[in-house]
Amino acid sequence: MLLDAGSNMDCKPDHLVQFAHMGSVYSERVLKVDRPSVGLMNVGEEPGKGNEQTKEAHGLLSAAEHLNFIGNIEGRDVMEHAADVVVCDGFVGNVMLKLGESIASVLPRMLGAEMKRQRMSPEEQAVVARALLGVAKQFDYEEYGGVPLLGVKGTVILGHGGSGEKAFENMVLVAVEAARQDVPGSISAALAS
Repeated sequence: MLLDAGSNMDCKPDHLVQFAHMGSVYSERVLKVDRPSVGLMNVGEEPGKGNEQTKEAHGLLSAAEHLNFIGNIEGRDVMEHAADVVVCDGFVGNVMLKLGESIASVLPRMLGAEMKRQRMSPEEQAVVARALLGVAKQFDYEEYGGVPLLGVKGTVILGHGGSGEKAFENMVLVAVEAARQDVPGSISAALAS
């Protein structure tokens, strides 16, 4: 889970701590992750790395008793699932989100060109294409429906501008689960403590 993915461009260090709490609650309640790990997106793994915002946030996250903070993570760690909740400001998060979205469209084109360059048979290309479809499904926003807008008094799921019927169905399903699990109330309690 990535917080923030574009709603808050200029964040203070304590905002990043709040994002960590919100993402942890959502991960526990809706995604059913037991004691989710929290990583702070940064330019290096060492605690002293980064700008003033991330260095101060690292200290605050380290001191947060109710979080399973594992430290800084780098962009290369995200796809390896280094943390259940990845915390950053909305500028960094939105850049990461857009890069992730591009993978689903760019990778098939690149792979198709490479298969032609290697003169793979149609049968070989079909095998590779089937495998690629399975991987690409993990990057398809329609599969997830939308993303929660956390920290508001209510359940809000934001959809992609190009969302179709499948995405809307999945948005409704995730909204129902978030409401059933009282995510807004649980976030309020987590932030109050």
